[in-house]
Amino acid sequence: MSPDTRLPLATDDERHARHGELRFLTCGSVDDGKSTLIGRLIADSAGLLEDQAKALQEDSRRFGTCDDSVDFALLLDGLEAEREQGITIDVAYRFFATARRAFVVADTPGHQQYTRNMVTGASNAELAVLLVDARKGLVQQTRRHAAIVSLMGIRHVVLAVNKIDLVDFSEACFREIERAFAAFAAPLGFESLVAIPLSARHGDNVAVRSDRTPWYRGPALLRHLETVPAGAEAAAPFRFPVQWVNRPDGDFRGFAGTVASGAVRVGDRVVAEGSGRTAEVARIVTFDGDLPAAVAGRAVTLVFEDAIDLGRGDLLADPRNRPVVARRLAADLVWMAEAPALPGARHLLKIGTATVAATVTRIVDALDVDSLRRVPGRTLDPNGIARVEIETAAPVAFDPYADNRATGAFILIDPATGDTAAAGMAAASLDRATNVHHQPEDVTPAIRERAKGQRAMVVWLTGLPGSGKSTIANAVERRLVALGRQTMLLDGDNLRQGLNADLGFDKASRSENVRRVGEVAKLMTDAGLIVLVALVSPFRVDRAGARALLPEGRFLEVFVDTPVEICRLRDPKGLYAKAARGKVADVTGRDQPYEPPQSPDLVLPTLDLDPEQAADLVIAKVLGKPDA
Repeated sequence: MSPDTRLPLATDDERHARHGELRFLTCGSVDDGKSTLIGRLIADSAGLLEDQAKALQEDSRRFGTCDDSVDFALLLDGLEAEREQGITIDVAYRFFATARRAFVVADTPGHQQYTRNMVTGASNAELAVLLVDARKGLVQQTRRHAAIVSLMGIRHVVLAVNKIDLVDFSEACFREIERAFAAFAAPLGFESLVAIPLSARHGDNVAVRSDRTPWYRGPALLRHLETVPAGAEAAAPFRFPVQWVNRPDGDFRGFAGTVASGAVRVGDRVVAEGSGRTAEVARIVTFDGDLPAAVAGRAVTLVFEDAIDLGRGDLLADPRNRPVVARRLAADLVWMAEAPALPGARHLLKIGTATVAATVTRIVDALDVDSLRRVPGRTLDPNGIARVEIETAAPVAFDPYADNRATGAFILIDPATGDTAAAGMAAASLDRATNVHHQPEDVTPAIRERAKGQRAMVVWLTGLPGSGKSTIANAVERRLVALGRQTMLLDGDNLRQGLNADLGFDKASRSENVRRVGEVAKLMTDAGLIVLVALVSPFRVDRAGARALLPEGRFLEVFVDTPVEICRLRDPKGLYAKAARGKVADVTGRDQPYEPPQSPDLVLPTLDLDPEQAADLVIAKVLGKPDA
């Protein structure tokens, strides 16, 4: 495009006075022209400085794929590997602006193995430009990216039918692709879907309308981008994740962070979701001075009239429109780790500024991106998408992602490597009690623990029926009490005579049995007790859920390792004998499987240890002796 047809530049004030900033991404299959399109947009809208134009011409001669013409893709393909291969393998972000709007654009890779990168680019975007090669039409990656775009909450989509010049600017070709995509995307619920025929290489319908497509009556791509509504976060309820406590001296105490959604004003009352306490905003402090109000995206420090105890990870909210607070939630995951996801694996869940231990307790189903159907699944492969159930060690505050992307998005982190394992979108709480929020308590678990002079924890003994769990747990408790410790023993048989008397022994009932015992054990650790649990708890995922209720280091999984043949010989309660006579069913180790721990904190091989020796090892672990 010649210099005289470039769009006029604007000041920051002019841009924000009009439509505000738009964050969008380009996606599509390999070689559909994403990088070329963005490069052309930048060059035609804002123009290139002389040194940039010269560098682009030089790079085009060395790395270009457009014969002797300028290769605009090289404005974005910054990695040497990308330039050599002619593909995008990372997410490239660029800023440009016109007189009407400022833009932040993410160029995302097209290969399926880089789906995780595409998700990264989509996480903050408000619009997606989905490219399709006019010669090829819709392909699998087109459908995959459209499904991910919808899943990530992007409601505005442009179907950019690129390389229209290579099909002789055929209207029939364009209309066929437009109809096919509209039919596929109908269930995805996009708020707006605009199809534009264009040639990124030659600039047709990119910044201005092309006279080579007289049959197309819609806007050029850039004109459409300048008018799409943006800034949905501003209309959402107030949410403020606390990043850190700002105390430069003894006279100032504020809480720093970025307004995730909504707005806050001096004089507003806000609630801390962790404690349930409210406070009035006295000041909104920035580096450039105090503000009367702050909106979504603004980094500020809030100072309160009332004394309130907050720290990193707390979420401040509008008391009249509060987020969900739960420990069990349904979510959609895009799996990013190299190894498949398995139920029961322990992760760290980071949402906002809060990080808590979490377990994927169940994979409900997987999304088939070709048909948009959900199919049963027990594992989640790399780059796969699935609905899962998650349990966290502590309650987390969130909004459903469909309502508020700012507070509904999270990541799962591998605690061993620190790598991101998955990107997640919270769907709903799985706790049946709704509109329930924490009631502030003056006496905290830490205070109770200090009053007892001990470190509260759960010691969970698991093993086959007849393995010796109850005998060892009794010995451990007797000796801990003799040492002055305050304890409680939760034995499976005793609990089934009261709290869990309504449960059977099928798989679902066993899982509920473990869930209830885990909740009771957690409450008792809140009271400052050392809790001993003797429970078959045959399934790993259920034990992982119980572990997830406690902070790291406060749950000891002890595997009482006794071969099933020995358990049958011991048979202290006659279960195995009754099962053999058909008197009882669902006996673990006979009728139902037992899943031994994969990485227990302690293994007790009872063929080599008597109960007192086994108790010695457990007590050493509880008291933190280094040789345990």
